[in-house]
Amino acid sequence: MTSALPSEAAQARVDSWVWAVRLFKTRSAAATACRAGHVRVNGIPVKPAHNLKHGDEIRVRVGGLERIVVVERLITKRVGAAVAVQCMIDKSPPPPDPQLVAALPRRDRGSGRPTKRERRETDRLLGRTPES
Repeated sequence: MTSALPSEAAQARVDSWVWAVRLFKTRSAAATACRAGHVRVNGIPVKPAHNLKHGDEIRVRVGGLERIVVVERLITKRVGAAVAVQCMIDKSPPPPDPQLVAALPRRDRGSGRPTKRERRETDRLLGRTPES
């Protein structure tokens, strides 16, 4: 008879663990994020081979949003979503309001620096300066 949870590993690499708990779609994407500095363990950027321990806080930058999770169980094999939730404590902030994100001005990539007028409009939208 098999249990709902796979056997816990004595140690797990950070790239393998974040892939196993479904924070990344592939292990190579997790390793690439580690090398780029988008994965931090206890506030320190780590390499893909960094070993995790129970209670480590992991901050992952995925798709422009930051995910903050605490390691509950060390696993090395990819598991289902229901099991993955049991292996971590999610302390991520709620995602921003979609209406706010849609209201933010976006510049086309490669269009240069914003003009003074565009900077003022951006500041006004973000509430940084009083509207005149």
